[in-house]
Amino acid sequence: MKMDEIKAVATRFPLSGAVEDARPHGSGHINDTYAVACRNGDARRRYVFQRINRGIFKDVDGLMDNVARVTAHLRAKNAEEEPAHAVRETLTLIPTQNGHAFHQTETGDAWRVYDFIENADTYDVCAGPDQAGEAARAFGRFQKQLVDLPGGPLKETIPYFHHTPRRYEALDQAFLENAAGRRAEVGAEMAFCEARKPMTTRVLDLMRDGLIPERTTHNDTKLNNVMIDNQTGRAVCVIDLDTVMPGSALFDFGDMIRTFTPTAPEDEPDLNKVRLDIVIFEGLARGYCGMAREFLTDAEREHLVFAGKLITFTIGIRFLTDYLAGDVYFKVHRPGHNLDRARTQFKMVEEIERNEPTMNALVQDALKG
Repeated sequence: MKMDEIKAVATRFPLSGAVEDARPHGSGHINDTYAVACRNGDARRRYVFQRINRGIFKDVDGLMDNVARVTAHLRAKNAEEEPAHAVRETLTLIPTQNGHAFHQTETGDAWRVYDFIENADTYDVCAGPDQAGEAARAFGRFQKQLVDLPGGPLKETIPYFHHTPRRYEALDQAFLENAAGRRAEVGAEMAFCEARKPMTTRVLDLMRDGLIPERTTHNDTKLNNVMIDNQTGRAVCVIDLDTVMPGSALFDFGDMIRTFTPTAPEDEPDLNKVRLDIVIFEGLARGYCGMAREFLTDAEREHLVFAGKLITFTIGIRFLTDYLAGDVYFKVHRPGHNLDRARTQFKMVEEIERNEPTMNALVQDALKG
């Protein structure tokens, strides 16, 4: 983006001064994000500008209605629980000059603005069990505070986002079509998937039968979606609310297992380096369960570790599907990149299976308090 484009967007919002500086911000891959500094005399204030990816989020009005509802509800909850820190504990959406949640340009771009949360950072790699616990506590509190969100269910911003059976159907179709001519390379991976196909419907069946409730969930619970205070190391704020929508609490906990606990990056080609860090897992279990024990049902409690296996398996299926289709969805940076990603996820599934009894025991202990 050129500075004059940022300045043109800025005129649509009631900011504290003139734009002085703008630069790319964060490590996200979906939206275009900028830290924008405004100055009014000696006062300087920063904002986060985001251009929403309309290729992924088709219903921007629905998405931004979700964000506005969630942030307003969280702010009211935080004001009740910790009034001294409430301003920093949820994103503050800046409405446009006309009171809208976002601005749409003449070319169709959709822009939103948040207050910048100062003196806090995000992290892509977990530094240890304490940090894991803090981030997991933040996600658990996020779910807890949204249990009584008024106004009915949120809109589904990405349909069937964690629907494993549909992801499995897409894999089968990609294998059948063999668009990139890679079918012969993935025999072991397809056998791995086939052996675990029966587990793909378990959570959805429990939700259908009313044993697991539909909740308002984040659906993208990576470590870097929690801001951590630079001085105290405490979790400050859950961010990236684009996938907040109806779902299962299990999927949020499962994605924490998938993203917090591996000892190697998700595209590590040497599978000997891919293990599950049980110490990190214990930290995240204690952090999450400390908040979630008040509202989780018995069926949810029993399936927390299973959810880690299911979500990891689901992401592996998505990587394998994209590899078979010719790398049309996920960005790749080397030959076989998506296949490496799939194999790493499947190795983590095996790691969870190997550690499952210990992990279940740690969860049950954490749930007791």
